[in-house]
Amino acid sequence: MNRCDHLTIDGRTGFVEIAGDGPPVLCLHTAGQSGVQWRDVLRELPSHGYQVIVCDLPGHGRSEPAAGGPVTDLAYYRDWCLQLLAGLGVTRFSVVGCSIGGKIALDLAASAPEAVTSAVAMEADARNTRLSVRGLQRSLEAAAAPSVADRTYYGTLASCGAAVPGSRAELIATMHRREDPAISTSDLIGWAAHDLREQLVQIRCPLRLVAGADDFWLDLDDVRWTAAQVPGCRLDILEGIGHYPMEEIAGFPAVLAGWLAELAAAAAAA
Repeated sequence: MNRCDHLTIDGRTGFVEIAGDGPPVLCLHTAGQSGVQWRDVLRELPSHGYQVIVCDLPGHGRSEPAAGGPVTDLAYYRDWCLQLLAGLGVTRFSVVGCSIGGKIALDLAASAPEAVTSAVAMEADARNTRLSVRGLQRSLEAAAAPSVADRTYYGTLASCGAAVPGSRAELIATMHRREDPAISTSDLIGWAAHDLREQLVQIRCPLRLVAGADDFWLDLDDVRWTAAQVPGCRLDILEGIGHYPMEEIAGFPAVLAGWLAELAAAAAAA
């Protein structure tokens, strides 16, 4: 049975859901979304011998907003995650994230090498060259317009890969429509502005980068460059997959279990 908890972090309440026993795996969601994106992983990955920790970042899902309002610096989320894990008594963990969650996973691997045992960063790079911070800042003013909910729905449909069945893509888009546009736009500003190029040399744990070939949010050359900076990094470019591998890929928890097992074997061989 899953355990839910509310922890006070930086003066606000943060929500976390935990399932299973074994090596802890922290799962981080995409911009504007919540831990619900990891529902299949919460349900199935524990059977592979892992403890799954899924949080809602500040202002997302069931976590209260940060005291300063919407967050535009991913370093804040990184530090928040470390405080969350400390509150749970977790000192060593693997991290899996997607989009902003993938970039936070990279940041955690670089910033807390003594704590992170392995990392899977999906739809992430050291520096995003596709997004304009100034453009996102301008769009933040209109982020709460009524039409934004429809834009989120159709934008999510467009972000899914060509191999994803239409019914599955529609479900993903319907779930994503719940987001707070001001929060998600602020997340994207943080994603575009966060530059980890100089920090990559600090990564010591086994790392896997995963990118959908149909993801228009990323330049795949940026992902390839990022992978090349970390010795031993595994890189997967997934044909027919877009921006949300954990939701788009059928049987993803078993796929993730395989990735984590390979990273654990690499750590043991090092």
